[in-house]
Amino acid sequence: MREAQAQRSGLGDTLIWDLNTITADFGQVLRGLTRYEPGNALPAGFVHSEYRWLVEGSDYLGRVSIRHSLTDSLREYGGHIGYEIRPSARRRGYGTLILRLALERARELGIGPVLITCDVDNFGSRGVIEANGGVLEGEFEVPQHQDKPIRRYWVTLPGSED
Repeated sequence: MREAQAQRSGLGDTLIWDLNTITADFGQVLRGLTRYEPGNALPAGFVHSEYRWLVEGSDYLGRVSIRHSLTDSLREYGGHIGYEIRPSARRRGYGTLILRLALERARELGIGPVLITCDVDNFGSRGVIEANGGVLEGEFEVPQHQDKPIRRYWVTLPGSED
């Protein structure tokens, strides 16, 4: 699947995936994502993961990826959960909702504690993570991934492995 950025929405951020690409052949997008589900052989350096979508009616609001384990690279940058909310749906509580639902799924999978990262200047994501129990480990430079620091948070889930 081709990664592209959607047009800017005035909030300053973009989506990782282009909505036109997603809607043009949603079935193809889903087939591409299911290749990472447990039971499938993975390309080197990848971990089993699953994707969930947040929709309202026929409107795509956002997505979340839940990685079942961490590589050294994901432990440094990326973590167990990555999420995005489309720019036009931000600041309405959807980020908090999608992360809460992802954490519930992570608990069901026995993942814990859960690592979540965000850019140091992404105040919206920082608030979402903290609202879901994220405890800041610290701010870290990751020059091999990007040119600005990230914040690394851990969430301990009731009933998950520690």
